Amino acid sequence: MTRHFLDIDDLRADELEELLDLASAYKEKRKEGVPHPDLERRTLGMLFQKPSTRTRVSFETGMTQLGGHAIFLGADDIQLGRGEPLKDTARTLSRYVDAVVARVFSHENVEELARYATVPVVNGLTDDAHPCQTLADLLTIREHVDEGGSNGGSSNPFDGVSAAWVGDGNNVAQSFALGCGLAGIDLTIATPPGYGIDEDVLERADELGVAPTVTDDPAAAVEGVDVVYTDVWISMGQEDERDLRMDDFAGFRIDEELLANAPDAAVMHCLPAHRGEEISEEVLEGERSLVFDQAENRLHAQKGLLAWLLER
Repeated sequence: MTRHFLDIDDLRADELEELLDLASAYKEKRKEGVPHPDLERRTLGMLFQKPSTRTRVSFETGMTQLGGHAIFLGADDIQLGRGEPLKDTARTLSRYVDAVVARVFSHENVEELARYATVPVVNGLTDDAHPCQTLADLLTIREHVDEGGSNGGSSNPFDGVSAAWVGDGNNVAQSFALGCGLAGIDLTIATPPGYGIDEDVLERADELGVAPTVTDDPAAAVEGVDVVYTDVWISMGQEDERDLRMDDFAGFRIDEELLANAPDAAVMHCLPAHRGEEISEEVLEGERSLVFDQAENRLHAQKGLLAWLLER
């Protein structure tokens, strides 16, 4: 049966652990210069309605390192949902490539691609979810916990780990909430009124095992946590809301003042960052920052995902 990856809770907890183990193994092989052409002669189709730096480069580079090939189709190359129906695109591409990554606006579009494709479809980002980012986030947290011994030697590396999301309840936040539920991470979400994550996402996280705590107080949210995570306040397509959002998010910036409530916390941001807005330059470039470990781990996590989907 063809497996797709449209959000992080498409995985079971044991599958998440297996996938992160595989990602870690690929990271070690790359560090040691050990070739790993596990997807030799495989082709990845990449359908991108939205521009990208990390998603495009990490998937293309990952396929190359795995011995395969990636074909990029941008907004000017293919018109998703216009002209040719999505179901025809899905069925046609399935006869050419071994997997598809779709970075699109509407989550319904990636769901329709998966419904008709006979090869794995991976969500490279939609307005509702960014599960590939969450894989990299969880890999980064696991590495940080292992390094610091924060889980007390439990067989589950996420046992006892706490995190806070501070800022906009956007697509990254929603997938991260589900990822924390799946991994067993105690998560608190702090957003201004009107910017919270969807109720159905909170319910899904609860069903996975750990319901997030929700607040509008960022200082309370970060108190004593292991990880503080944020993202931009103004995402692509929201530029006309800039003045309103800058007012509404006052007090939600990750800076040294806020982090005084979390003296041992590491800091995460999925990039690109608007320095001085949602995060200060000092924090982003400081010793607590795991930001560029996260960025690197997009490569390793996605290699693990592709190999896991195609070599099952």
